[in-house]
Amino acid sequence: MLMVDANVDQATGLRQMVKPHPVRVVAVTGGKGGVGKTNVSVNLAVAMADLGRRVMLLDADLGLANIDVVLGLHPERDLSHVVRGECTLEDILITGPSGIMVAPAASGVQQMAELSKAEHAGLIRAFSDVASDIDVMIVDTAAGISDIVVSFSRAVQEVVVVVCDEPASITDAYALIKLLNREYGIDRFHVLANMVQSAQEGRALYNKICRVTDRYLDAMISFMGSVPYDENLRKAVRTQKSVVQAFPRSRSAQTFKNLAKKADNWPVPEGVSGHLQFFVERLIQYSSQSGGI
Repeated sequence: MLMVDANVDQATGLRQMVKPHPVRVVAVTGGKGGVGKTNVSVNLAVAMADLGRRVMLLDADLGLANIDVVLGLHPERDLSHVVRGECTLEDILITGPSGIMVAPAASGVQQMAELSKAEHAGLIRAFSDVASDIDVMIVDTAAGISDIVVSFSRAVQEVVVVVCDEPASITDAYALIKLLNREYGIDRFHVLANMVQSAQEGRALYNKICRVTDRYLDAMISFMGSVPYDENLRKAVRTQKSVVQAFPRSRSAQTFKNLAKKADNWPVPEGVSGHLQFFVERLIQYSSQSGGI
């Protein structure tokens, strides 16, 4: 018994000696389905891993998961097994391209699409206990403005809203931003125009959203960039690979690499907001060491 206590004390001391680092957590969402947010999530994750970052990719479309399909992975267990208490979160992690760690969700499991807010919170807290040491977590949310989307969007530091040149996409993106801003106090968003024919078209999509948000919301909307329409991206999807991996010299792959560099330069978090956030303990530790809260 004394030996066990000594080992526990030693482990605690070692953890205290290790300087914690903040984890950059980014949600990729869009309001409307079909705007390509899963492809954005996958390629952004792979591109950030290629920069030397330790990346986890979380499939937060809990009932209609597809990241494993997009990447040609075959998980034996997923988040539904974690929710049922059959295994730990660490047990379901699988390695994807460029060494990214993928946390797969379930597909066609209605129970996962109907989790309570308390269960969402429990799932978010579980990630703070993952032993895997990571630098970045990309969260691919579900479409729409459901409780699942809200819970995960509130738990991150950066929200990327993916839009394409369709009226419904722009309307739904604004509806999501409006909900998160007015009801939950999220005041910073990054807009990413996807599948555009030109850089001018991407900027025009961003301007359309800004004209409305500037008038009605108290939020800062920044232009993350635009991803060009690229047939190589469709080919990559068919081969179940990221375009960054399958066609690294293509226009879309080069764009994702540039977007990864931009996201990597976003300011690191120095504290927690009033929301339930991923890795909240690490954020508090980092903030206290850097003179924050």
